Amino acid sequence: MKVEGAVWAATVLLIIYLAWRTVGPLITPIFFALILAYAAYPIHKRLSPRIGEVGSALALTVLIVGLGGLITFELLMVSVQVAASLYGSVVEFLGWLMNQPLPPKILDFLGSFSNQLIPKLSEYISKRAFSIPTYLLQLLVFLFTFYYALAFSREITEEIRLLIPERNRRLGEQILESLNKTLGALVRAWLVLNVMKGFLMTLGFIIFGVSDLYTAIVAGFLTFVFSFVPLFEGWMIWLIAGAYFAKEGMYLHAVGISLYGFLLVSPMPDYTVRPMMVAKDANLDETLVFIGMVGGTWAMGVKGLIIGPIVLNLLLVLLKEWKGELSKEPSRPLPQAPSKPAPRPQA
Repeated sequence: MKVEGAVWAATVLLIIYLAWRTVGPLITPIFFALILAYAAYPIHKRLSPRIGEVGSALALTVLIVGLGGLITFELLMVSVQVAASLYGSVVEFLGWLMNQPLPPKILDFLGSFSNQLIPKLSEYISKRAFSIPTYLLQLLVFLFTFYYALAFSREITEEIRLLIPERNRRLGEQILESLNKTLGALVRAWLVLNVMKGFLMTLGFIIFGVSDLYTAIVAGFLTFVFSFVPLFEGWMIWLIAGAYFAKEGMYLHAVGISLYGFLLVSPMPDYTVRPMMVAKDANLDETLVFIGMVGGTWAMGVKGLIIGPIVLNLLLVLLKEWKGELSKEPSRPLPQAPSKPAPRPQA
């Protein structure tokens, strides 16, 4: 029996390992597809009585395909421009710096640094260019996951509830409620913050004179759209503006728009404004949300912005449940010291 149990355990572990190796490269698109399906579920719930659950899921997926195609085209165009502009600006800046009357030791250091940086930067840009097919594959997985998550949302919800053991039903319901509350607050903060980013980017383009009003509005819209794409985010827009100013020799403007974008658009608001919004909406502690976002991003990348606060909030639920269980246990009386034997009567 022990040998049979060991064989079954090894088989199960092997299956889990192979399943993880199979799904691991696609975790990011699957994760964000589920998050977007969660955000689109209220719309799906309203459309389902009219055109059916499958029809509603298909209609929303077609809408995502249209937006995804537009965003993908814009991302390809913008990413190529940013990569070329960034590479040219770095090379031009280092060349200008090497021609300045600096001490020989500093010039030697800059020369060595330039000889190491330029090949690394070129290699990084080349890898990004060749990763476009991978991005398209991930987009396909994203769309399929989004569709099936909406089309079978009732079945998925029911299966999750059936997995909760009956004796831990109350704790399971608390965990699901906490998960829904925190995730809803994160999604709402995500949407509102992205709208604010788009508006601030438009305002920044106008203040620093990057372009005319129409182009500034387009830049704000692209910032709003790109903020939903974890790989790119809104920092690409102000980076383009900074690279443009640097190429034109307007270095103060380049530093100004870069600081403006970094502090007010991306990524600083993701770690300052977003925790406050989530904490207020989900009735959580701001420090807890901040630690969850920073630590989650550090450990898991962009996914950690959402996973980190959720995990810490679930940990609080478990700690409260454990504390409640401890308070229910009857207190045991402290052992008393044995009393001294009474003195024997003397004869």
